[in-house]
Amino acid sequence: MTSPAHLTALRESYDTLADDYFAQVPPVSGMDPLNRGMPGAFAELVRADGSGPVADLGCGPGRTTAHLVGLGLSAFGIDLSPKMVEVARRNHPGLDFTEGSMACLDIASGTLGGIMAWYSVHHTPPEQLPGLFGEFHRVLAPGGRVLIGDWTGTGEEVVPGPVFGHPVSYRNYFLPLSRLVELLTEAGLDVTAHLEQEPDGRLKRRHACVLARKPPARNPAPVTS
Repeated sequence: MTSPAHLTALRESYDTLADDYFAQVPPVSGMDPLNRGMPGAFAELVRADGSGPVADLGCGPGRTTAHLVGLGLSAFGIDLSPKMVEVARRNHPGLDFTEGSMACLDIASGTLGGIMAWYSVHHTPPEQLPGLFGEFHRVLAPGGRVLIGDWTGTGEEVVPGPVFGHPVSYRNYFLPLSRLVELLTEAGLDVTAHLEQEPDGRLKRRHACVLARKPPARNPAPVTS
């Protein structure tokens, strides 16, 4: 089966960027306090639910997966780029990393306690986000949590210039936070919290974190005689 063009562009570009990405992009622990805080809150909620493992989707070189494990979660990473997976395995031995697409997960339905998509959703064309979030809903256990961290915008499509000196062929799609919330809700996920930060000199674009949850299973009504 032929891979969609945007996935081919992503795979080829991130294969080229993998080593420089690991060397130059800070881990979650090196980000600002709010960006550090949201994964911590997500981990606490997932631990309290006790509903299954966590998938770090678009895990890149594995630092976010390792961060989640350090927060006490049973986490594994999935990335589209074979080179990113190679870098993740090399730098985080003992953790589980697999090549794959977040839009078509080789994961049984209703089995995950959580999903983290950390600055990876913005590569998906907007018209494909309903299917992507529907896939999130499918693999989550009832009550399972989602944390999305990503750049936001006004709906613009951006063709980036060279990244770390390497030309790339992928595109970025920066949606308003309100649209991300709407799409998650339409996919059957309850948005429980969201936070958007303004550019502050260090950051050149708004970015947001969104917490959502698959509705818990309802207990059947008691049978009365």
